[in-house]
Amino acid sequence: MSRKLVVEADGGSRGNPGPAGYGALVRDALTGEVLAEVAEAIGRATNNVAEYRGLIAGLRAAAGLDPSARVEVRMDSKLVVEQMSGRWKIKHPDMVPLALEARELASSLGSVAYTWVPRARNAHADRLANEAMDAAARGEEWSREEEDDPAPVWSEATGTPTTTLLLRHGETRLSVEKRFAGTGDVPLTEGGLAQARAAAHALKGRGVDAVVTSPLDRCRATAAEVAAATGAAVRVEDGFRETDFGDWEGLTFAEADQRWPAELKAWLADPGAAPPGGESFTSVSRRVRTALDKVKVRHRHQTVVVVSHVTPIKLLVKEALGAPMASLFRMRLDVASLSSIDWYDDGPASLRSFNDTHHLL
Repeated sequence: MSRKLVVEADGGSRGNPGPAGYGALVRDALTGEVLAEVAEAIGRATNNVAEYRGLIAGLRAAAGLDPSARVEVRMDSKLVVEQMSGRWKIKHPDMVPLALEARELASSLGSVAYTWVPRARNAHADRLANEAMDAAARGEEWSREEEDDPAPVWSEATGTPTTTLLLRHGETRLSVEKRFAGTGDVPLTEGGLAQARAAAHALKGRGVDAVVTSPLDRCRATAAEVAAATGAAVRVEDGFRETDFGDWEGLTFAEADQRWPAELKAWLADPGAAPPGGESFTSVSRRVRTALDKVKVRHRHQTVVVVSHVTPIKLLVKEALGAPMASLFRMRLDVASLSSIDWYDDGPASLRSFNDTHHLL
């Protein structure tokens, strides 16, 4: 059976027409893994032109991965989806050659189907498009972020941010024993529940608009305390779950080193290396960034408590600071600690606090 891929594409124009760009990515439909990302600033153009350019780039990337693949294209542009599905006529002369190019690319693949999705579900492609336009505004070309990121270009933040209050779950028996705790559903201890209540009390006057939590029990129990204290609704976001540590789940660092010394050494040195049967930091970083994109779209300019785990929270801090992946091993993040990041629409982010545990004293 031929492979199935998902293309997510978007484009935008700051002025319509104005400075424009597109972004597209290709996922494995089964695992959700991002296989390719592409983005480009295209000069002055309309939103629709940029959206078509994003579609073309996404189809081209899919064809480069597997020409025989069955492809589902997901876009939040009703116009492009309906026109490419043949339900709407293409009237604007600027759209005709772009639609023809897209159809030619589609014909070279196994099959292509088009699905309209809400903007919130197309946040990754939208982010890529905006990254390309931001790079062009700085006189640069967009390039795919490497794990050792270059120092970001600083610019003054403007407007109202989207604020994420990052809360690590309370204590569990594995955290007490300093054991790998990944996707296993380990409950809070009595002490952990008390910590969750203390953190919730500290958040009571912070103007919380929503609570977003990892699906794992230790986070959901912590999130429930925050919801009770603040009155905010809780939504589960799978992208904020902890790393899958595979065969290391439940082991101490020393035990993992004794049984898998080479694998542990590789894991510490290479973010693309995964524990046996687990997932790499590179893979976790992709889903955490996607989860963050969803938060920024759904809760724009609001204050959101994100209840999560060590790795996702450190990755969000890394993202805000533009720090290298190696920085994860240089951060201490205690149970039930709070960190705060402001995310601004025009690109920059500001880390306001990190590993705050004053509420536990």
